[in-house]
Amino acid sequence: MIFSKTKLENAFIIDIEKFEDPRGFFARGYCQREFEAHGLVFNTIQANISRSLKKGTLRGMHYQVAPYAEAKLVRCIRGALYDVIIDLRPESSTYLQWLEVELTEDNYRMLYVPEGFAHGFQTLVDNTEAFYQVSQFFTPQAEGGIRYNDPVFKIDWPLEISVISQKDQNWPDFMPRR
Repeated sequence: MIFSKTKLENAFIIDIEKFEDPRGFFARGYCQREFEAHGLVFNTIQANISRSLKKGTLRGMHYQVAPYAEAKLVRCIRGALYDVIIDLRPESSTYLQWLEVELTEDNYRMLYVPEGFAHGFQTLVDNTEAFYQVSQFFTPQAEGGIRYNDPVFKIDWPLEISVISQKDQNWPDFMPRR
């Protein structure tokens, strides 16, 4: 696995290392030792799949607050995603900054999202599926969100939004703290 640091503190883009032969290829999709070698302690306790039928579907920006904050390992297993994360950790040197990464079924790229980040994505093609492993159980009372068009962040979504949940449309304005 190839770990690439991003501009956001503790967030990584992870590419697979393919071992190819006439049958196709083999690659590791996760290795606890390799994560630990990069200072990442990531224990998967839940895995989620989301399928979005229409291009332009937006899901996010979601997070869970401590003590239920969750790290995520996100990949696209069908179609293509414009994946976005926001650093919400007031003590971080990259607090309130965001990053986008294109994840597709063809690039096999993964995004490691640390605890304390909001996460969301927009589908770039119809019938897109995301698979993500998380380090905490879903805890509704710890759930938080940031509206996709919150003026604090000015996220530049690539497509017109075709489908979004009412909950994601109506998150309140984000109030930064330090």
